[in-house]
Amino acid sequence: MKKNIGSQLALYPTPVTVIGTMNEEKPTWTLVAHVGIIGHDRVLVSLASAHFINSLIKKNQKLSINMVNETMLPEVDYSGAVSGAEEDKSNLFAFDMGNNGTPIITKAPLTMECSVVDIYNTQGFESFICTIDNTYVEENYLNENGKINYHTLKPVLFEFPTYEYLQTGNVIGKCLSFKKTIINKEENKSC
Repeated sequence: MKKNIGSQLALYPTPVTVIGTMNEEKPTWTLVAHVGIIGHDRVLVSLASAHFINSLIKKNQKLSINMVNETMLPEVDYSGAVSGAEEDKSNLFAFDMGNNGTPIITKAPLTMECSVVDIYNTQGFESFICTIDNTYVEENYLNENGKINYHTLKPVLFEFPTYEYLQTGNVIGKCLSFKKTIINKEENKSC
């Protein structure tokens, strides 16, 4: 029997990302694991309202979402441990400028350059709803069909409330492939 543990945010693990935007002529960065998909053409980046970067994202109306792999973790973790209001984080990552003027971490295996189209406020949080303007991926993380290969990219995941970083696991099946199992069970029942 399941135990009711109350109202818990339990949709973990989520991908670890570093959000980037410009602070005048310099980039600034912060670790974010509260990101999500809200349609095939929109993503959501949720940040505590007190974050320094929020006002810059609102001013610029754009940001980059940089996926993280294991080799990046020391700098990524640090980007979430210090505030951009207290420390200049512009040199934390080597970066290039994307086509829409957002900073893109050179070492990130995948980056989405986004425009903010709406902001959804909840108690203590600002969630930036964004369109995806450009997606940059290292060619060695593309499969033979030009699609992103997450088996080789191996994004780092985050789990809350333990604050642990996790690795992606093994493939256990293809989406929508288990239908045959249910159909076979139903056919066996009718015999």
